[in-house]
Amino acid sequence: MLPPKHQRRFITCTVVAAAFGLVSAQSFAASNSTRPRPWQARHQAAMGREHIKAVHAGHGMSAFAAEGGDDDGADEAENSAEATAQFTEARTAPGVVAPGAYGAAWQQLQSMRHTSGSWDHVTRKAYNSDDSRYRDVNSNSSGGAGDVTGRITGIAADDHGYVYAGGANGGVFRSTTGGGHWKPISDKLPSLSTGTLSLDGKNRLWYATGESNTGATSFVGTGVYVLKDPRHGQFQPGDRVGGAELESTVIHALRFAGTTVWAATSTGVWSHSTTTLSGPWKQEFAPNPDYLPGGSKADDPSAPYKNIANDIAVDPKDPSKVLLAVGWRGADTYNGLYAKTDDGSWKPVSGLGDLPTSSADVGNMTFAAAADGSRLYAIDQSPAQTAANPDSGLKGVYVSKNGSPFGPWTQIADYTKLKASGSALQGAGYMPGIQSWYNQFLQVDPADADHVYLGLEEVFETKNGGQSWTVPGPYWNFPFPCWSIDPAKQTGDCSPTTHSDQHAVAIGSHKGKTWAYVGNDGGIYRRPLNGAVDSGGHAKDWQSLSDGTLDTLQYYSVGVGKDLTYGGVSVTGGLQDNGQSILRGHDKVMGSNFGGDGGDTITDPANGCNIAAEYVYLDMWVTQNCGVNDGSWSTDPSKATEYEVAPPDKDQGGAGARFIAPIAADAKDTNTWVAGGRHVWVNTKGFAIRSGKEWTNAYDLGEGHVATAVASSGGTVYVGWCGPCNNQGFTRGIAVGNAGGTSRTESGGGTGWHQLNLPVDGTIPNRYVSGFEIDPADAQHVFVAINGFSRRFTEGPGAGVGHVFESKDGGASWTDISANLPDVPADTVKLLPNGGLALGTDLATFYRPAGATKWQVLGHNLPTTAVMQLRLGPDGKLYAATHGRGIWSFDVRRLKGRKD
Repeated sequence: MLPPKHQRRFITCTVVAAAFGLVSAQSFAASNSTRPRPWQARHQAAMGREHIKAVHAGHGMSAFAAEGGDDDGADEAENSAEATAQFTEARTAPGVVAPGAYGAAWQQLQSMRHTSGSWDHVTRKAYNSDDSRYRDVNSNSSGGAGDVTGRITGIAADDHGYVYAGGANGGVFRSTTGGGHWKPISDKLPSLSTGTLSLDGKNRLWYATGESNTGATSFVGTGVYVLKDPRHGQFQPGDRVGGAELESTVIHALRFAGTTVWAATSTGVWSHSTTTLSGPWKQEFAPNPDYLPGGSKADDPSAPYKNIANDIAVDPKDPSKVLLAVGWRGADTYNGLYAKTDDGSWKPVSGLGDLPTSSADVGNMTFAAAADGSRLYAIDQSPAQTAANPDSGLKGVYVSKNGSPFGPWTQIADYTKLKASGSALQGAGYMPGIQSWYNQFLQVDPADADHVYLGLEEVFETKNGGQSWTVPGPYWNFPFPCWSIDPAKQTGDCSPTTHSDQHAVAIGSHKGKTWAYVGNDGGIYRRPLNGAVDSGGHAKDWQSLSDGTLDTLQYYSVGVGKDLTYGGVSVTGGLQDNGQSILRGHDKVMGSNFGGDGGDTITDPANGCNIAAEYVYLDMWVTQNCGVNDGSWSTDPSKATEYEVAPPDKDQGGAGARFIAPIAADAKDTNTWVAGGRHVWVNTKGFAIRSGKEWTNAYDLGEGHVATAVASSGGTVYVGWCGPCNNQGFTRGIAVGNAGGTSRTESGGGTGWHQLNLPVDGTIPNRYVSGFEIDPADAQHVFVAINGFSRRFTEGPGAGVGHVFESKDGGASWTDISANLPDVPADTVKLLPNGGLALGTDLATFYRPAGATKWQVLGHNLPTTAVMQLRLGPDGKLYAATHGRGIWSFDVRRLKGRKD
C-alpha cells in the first residue's frame, strides 16, 4: 500500500543571498510503486510548469511567493531557492545592507561583559537519520544516509590523517585520525560561514569565509584566513590575508598558481601574494563595477548579483593564462568565460570546443585539474536550460585533454547519461543536475588523471575519463530493490549511502590508506579512493564521519518536554534538510522522527513525546508517541502515529505562509495553538488534533501579507507579518487579537482583532518582525525582536534603529530597549523567571537583568552563530537553537540578579 501522504523534501539554504526566481521543478518518483515509499511523486508536469514560470519571473520577489501555487508545485529545488530568499529578506529588508555590518557588530561584541556561567552543548551526539525506532509515515529513516550533521561546504585533507571540515555556518573542525573525533579550530573568528578550505604547497590551511552555494549576501564572510600550522594551531583574527577588501563577500573558490592565490567572490575576481600575506587584495576583474560597494549603483536591489565569479582555471604550463568563470546562475548579460587580452583588460572568450561560453549557458561552473596538469575538467549549469527544462539545469561535464583552460574541450556527460548510470533520480521533474546551481564539486585522483569524482545531488565517479560513470553515492536507497523499511534490516540489503546535495570534496591518506571525502547537506563521508561497488555501481564502503563531535546542525527551532518514560527531558527541533531530531532522556544517539526540512515546533512541556512538527509552508504534523513506529504503517495504515494537521494556508504555498512559518502554543494553555500564514489559525484541541479541518480562522492578515512571528498568552495573540517581504516595497505590521477571534481575554480594553499603528518612520523600524514575548502577568506587556540592521548599514525606507522593543499598553506605544546591543539581526526574545530578558541574535545570546537597562553576553563558550530560537525547558534551563552549531542549554537559575 502506498504512503498516505506525498512527502516532499526540501533544502533550506541559509547563508547568502536571495535566490531571485531561480527555482526548479523536482520530485522523487519511486521506481517500484508497488512497494511502500516514504515519499511518492505527484504531478511532476505541474512542477515543471511552475519551475519555468519561476525562473522567468526574474529578480525581485521569488516567483513561488508571488505565484502562490499549490502543494504539488512545492518541490525541493523550488524551496531551496525560496528558503534562501526568505532567510535573506529577514536580514536585508527594507533595502540593501552595506558591507561591514556583521564585522562592526562582532567588534562591539568583543568588548561586552559576560554573565557568569557556561552553555552546555546538548546535541554533541551522533544523529542517526536511519534510527530504526522512528519509521513512521513522515520519517526519512531507512534512506541510508546514517549519521548526519549540518551542511559541510569545505574540506581539506593531507597525507598524514589530518582532515579539515567547514560547516556552512559552523566554522572549521579538525580531525587527526583521518576523520572523526573533531575539534573546532576557528571559533575565535568573527565569521563561521564557510566558503571553501584549501591546503597550499606549504601545508598551510586557507579558510575562505562566506558560503557561496546559493548566491550573495546573507551570512557573508570577513575574508580569507591562513593557518600556518593547521595540525596544531587555531585560527585567530590576525590570520586574515590582506585588509578588509573581501569583508562582506562570499567566496566560491580559491585557486593557487605559483606565488599567487586567486579568489572567486561575489564582488568579482581578486588575487593576492601567497608569500607576503599583508597588503591589500588586488581586484582583477569585476564585470559591473558600478554595482560594487561605493559604486554609483551600489544601492540597486540587483547589485549583489552583478559581479559573481564562480571559479578560476590557470594554465599549468603558463600561469599567466587564466580563465574566469563568471555569472549569476539565474542568467545575466555579463555571464560568460573571460580571459585577459594584450592590453590587460578581461574580455569574453568563445570557440573553446564543447564548453559553453554564451551568457545563456554559462551559470554556476566548477573546474578541477589533474595533479600532473594533463587534464582539466569542468561542470556547467546552464541558466537557459534551468529555465526551460524541468528535469535538469546541468548543461554538461567537460574535459580539456591537454590541461589547458582554453581547450579544446570535449563533453563527457550530460544529465541523461548520468541518469542512466545508476542514479536514484529517475522521475520526471527531478533528474541529475536539477540543483546544479546549488550542488557541485569536482575532484581528480592525484594518481590517475582519468579517475574523477563528480558531485551534484549525488556522488558520481568515472575511472576512464568520462566514457562511463557509476553512482557510488546515490541520493538515497528507497527506489532500489535492496531497500526495506524493516528495522531489523536497517535499509534492507542496501549499503549505506551519503546524504544528498554535494558541496565539497578532498582526497587524503591516513595510515597508508587513501580516502575520498565528500561534504554535503548531511555532513562529511569517506570511502576508499578506489572503493568497492555493488552490481548497480553503488558503493559498499561509505563511512559517515559525523560522530557527534562535528555538530554543524542548522536548527530553526527547539522544543523541550519531560521524558515520562526515561526521565529527564526530551529535546527536539526542526533542521535545515535534516528533518526533526529527537533526543530522549536516556539517549546516547539522536534519532529523526520527521523527515525533509524541519521548521518550527511545539512540544508539550509536561510530556516530551507530544510534538507538533512543521515541515514547510505551515505543513504541520503531530505525534503523541515521539513518532516511534516500526514501519508497520506501510502495510496497515491504521498503525501510523503521525498525522498531518496543516492549516488550510498550507495549500497556498508561498502566498499562504512563509517557508518557515511561525507556530506557538499559548503560554498558559498548551491545548491552544496559534499558527500564522496569511491567516491566523487557532487550534483548541492541542496534540489531540487529527486534521487540518479542525483549525479555526481567527483573522485574515490581508492579501499579500504572511505571518513572521506569533505569540499567545491567556488567549491574547500578537502576530508579526510582512508583505511584500523583500526590498521591493517591503512592509511590516503587527496584528493583535484574541485566540477566539473576538476580543482580548486578559488585556482588558480592545474589541477584537486590529492592526497596530506602526508608521514607516515610527519607533518600531520598518524591518522584519522576528519574535514576541508576552509577560505572563500582563498580556499588555510585550516585547518584540526586530531582524535586520539599523539605518547605518541598511538603505531603505524606515530602516530605523534598534532591535528589541517593549510595550506596556498592548502595542499602542513602544520603547526601544536595545541600549548597548550590537547592531545585528535579532531573532528571538524570552522573558526569564527571574525577570531578566534574553535575546537571541545572529552573533550571540544577550541578557538584561531585571531592572537593568544594559545588556550583557549570556554566559560563555556559545559559538558565534545565529540563535534562531530560545525556549525555556521544564528543567529550568534556557535552550538555544543555533543555525550552524546545534542546540545548547544554559541554567538560568544560576544567574545573579545584578543590575548595571
